[in-house]
Amino acid sequence: MKKYNFNAGPSMLPREVIENTAKQILDFNGSGLSLMEISHRAKDFQPVVDESVALIKELLNIPEGYSVIFLGGGASLQFCQVPCNFLVKKAAYLNTGTWAKKAMKEAKHFGEVVEVASSADANYTFIPKDWACPTDVDYLHITTNNTIYGTEIRKDLDVPVRLIADMSSDIMSRPVDVSKYDCIYAGAQKNMSMAGVTVIIVKDDVLGKTGRDIPTMLDYRTHVEKGSMFNTPPVVPIYSLLENMRWLKKNGGVEAADKRAHERADALYTEIDRNKLFRGTVKEEDRSVMNLCFVMNDEYKELEKPFLDFATERGMVGIKGHRSVGGFRASCYNAQTMEGVNALIQAMKDFEAQH
Repeated sequence: MKKYNFNAGPSMLPREVIENTAKQILDFNGSGLSLMEISHRAKDFQPVVDESVALIKELLNIPEGYSVIFLGGGASLQFCQVPCNFLVKKAAYLNTGTWAKKAMKEAKHFGEVVEVASSADANYTFIPKDWACPTDVDYLHITTNNTIYGTEIRKDLDVPVRLIADMSSDIMSRPVDVSKYDCIYAGAQKNMSMAGVTVIIVKDDVLGKTGRDIPTMLDYRTHVEKGSMFNTPPVVPIYSLLENMRWLKKNGGVEAADKRAHERADALYTEIDRNKLFRGTVKEEDRSVMNLCFVMNDEYKELEKPFLDFATERGMVGIKGHRSVGGFRASCYNAQTMEGVNALIQAMKDFEAQH
């Protein structure tokens, strides 16, 4: 049976990316050594890092004066590393979900944190509107896509202070005006690579301004100056990222990815809205095109597990909602296909016909 992968992360990767990475794991560049066992300082590996950085800069049209670095620790480490490098006295955070809340918690170790707005009272079912960004803060932090609740800020905000964004689950799925941001970070296991590497895009001239004595490993300058080679980087995930960036460029870049993302989302949301068994969980204008969340209508609540079993029998993988919210979640990152989306839609239609 064919499997359709809707996992929220680590997530689906293009088949050719998996196959090309697997070949290098067996024999890297004809060296007779596995990619898993080469030195990160081997002459054959530096070009992997260089091309990966160059492709990220090209695909996102990153202007001069920004560095791209590869670190471990996931986006969760960045919740701490960002304020360590940027928070002097006070920072503003837009609270749009679990990950934003976790980022706020870590920032409080370094200074005052102001919550500019929150949709927590409504279980994060919308992106707050009509809030004002304070002008006396060191930066505003946003989480552009919320994997658990299914909301997304799919635009670049105009704010009067430094803007920092966690783009872990929607980076590379749309064009981004990087010049509006001082720092963008992303765990790579959604749209960029396998799990194990975190990508940070940082404006060079904003570093080293806190007056704080920053531990070496937490100082972005350490990794910028050493080209991500201060300590052993995650070699295999970086290579996987390279293959994924090559695939993305070959398939039209972020502009084409944006178009495909909306095509997938439009089709699935149309079925969610049409089907009498289901309903979406967030306000329409804030619906994520990466993580599409829905539940059974109240009168069909008892059919939740039967539908999950039914869809699983049809080859759907990973559509169960996050344990904190329940329901269903179809994650449609860059590698997701219309074939997969249409298979899920057909399963929803067939299950409706039975009930």
